[in-house]
Amino acid sequence: MWPNRLFSPLPQQMSLEAVPSTPLSLLKHNCLSCLLSFHLLFFCLMFQTVQSHKPHFLALHCQEVGGKNFEESMSHVDNFVKELLSSDALKEYSRARVYLDENYRSQEHFTVSGLSDEAEIALRISLIRRLRLTLHSHSVKKRTFCGCNSVCFSPRSSPFITVDLPSSSAKKFRKVVGKETCSETLESTPTLEKAKFPQDYFPECKWSRKGFIRTRWAMADCAFDLVNIHLFHDASNLVAWEKSPSEYSGTRQKALAYVLDRITDQRYEKLPFFVFGDFNFRLDSKKVIEKLCSDATMQTIRTDNNEIHKLVFQETDNDRKVILQIEKKLFNYVNQEVFREDNGTSLLEFDKELSVFKERLHEQEIGFPPSYPYSEDSSQGKQYMNTRCPAWCDRILMSPSARDMLLKPENEEKSIVYDNIGPNVCMGDHKPVFLSFRITAGAGKPNANKHKCCVVQ
Repeated sequence: MWPNRLFSPLPQQMSLEAVPSTPLSLLKHNCLSCLLSFHLLFFCLMFQTVQSHKPHFLALHCQEVGGKNFEESMSHVDNFVKELLSSDALKEYSRARVYLDENYRSQEHFTVSGLSDEAEIALRISLIRRLRLTLHSHSVKKRTFCGCNSVCFSPRSSPFITVDLPSSSAKKFRKVVGKETCSETLESTPTLEKAKFPQDYFPECKWSRKGFIRTRWAMADCAFDLVNIHLFHDASNLVAWEKSPSEYSGTRQKALAYVLDRITDQRYEKLPFFVFGDFNFRLDSKKVIEKLCSDATMQTIRTDNNEIHKLVFQETDNDRKVILQIEKKLFNYVNQEVFREDNGTSLLEFDKELSVFKERLHEQEIGFPPSYPYSEDSSQGKQYMNTRCPAWCDRILMSPSARDMLLKPENEEKSIVYDNIGPNVCMGDHKPVFLSFRITAGAGKPNANKHKCCVVQ
């Protein structure tokens, strides 16, 4: 059963000295276990992104760190964080907060994971330099950095303040000084809120570690929440194909609604928020297959128990060429270019899962190809694996009030950038996604001035 208390009180908030506008970067990357094999390439491309956008605040979310051998994987995570924090490329970020969910022995508390037999460490990193925010699956700028196993960095010139909200008497901002790592059990960390989804939400009754982590930040008179999330995947391509929308889509919808209800309830003051991570959003499989195979015939191959084992789609002419084969974990389409051409925009009409939340969540226009599932062969950086229908699983979303915070100067091109990292090289099975933008102090927060007392001048 879902325990009464799986999370610490509410996220801590952070605050910075006021400036006319603040550049922000949010960055989300999945499968850090893969990145560790290519960590030099990952660091190189991530640092290039940081240098290109120069965010004052950087939030980085990583997940799926580990495998079946949890203890062995922990050392890789530690090394990854140490290399990141000590890198010359991020030396301007003099302040950092790292949140590592390493309590892998606790089935009850361990969050942001994959299947029940896998470990996943939530890595959250926050870096602070000045008053600029970048929200990514990787997020950097002068320089604050956050992630799901998370780290926070800040430059000497800009104070960074956090606030924890365990009770009405503790709603005060705390100045972030130096670089600190919070790990082991995050339940006792007063500066964040962490929760797994209730056990009855899990599609196959396997209580894995998917859930969310929230932290609260303040800069000058502008405050907001960062929420890292991991929703449920499609366990079977065959089940996803059966109806439109699929049953997996309904499960994700229920879980995302759960998170939104939690972060907008009456326990704490409502603030603008950004939600980023692996939403596992999938294209409407039935509708996509109908489009891809509109002129094909379908053959159903069954097991001895009369269960569907495989679907084979063949052209009606051209020697009945096979164009698509589907099994539980096989999606082998003959022409992958349809997912890459023009960034796959012809298939965005089948990306419908977010439409249910159109009044509660907003997203910048997608201008990059589906972020999953890429080949993990280092020589095939643009190739998708034949395991799932490619989809935009990795996203950075925001509340209406957060959208209103984004500064869009008329004389600046590309002031808001929503893109992926490493489009042509292997970055693991998920491509990192980032959002870089500027915010105006106090924007999106009617009562922003009341926090001025918390700002270090």
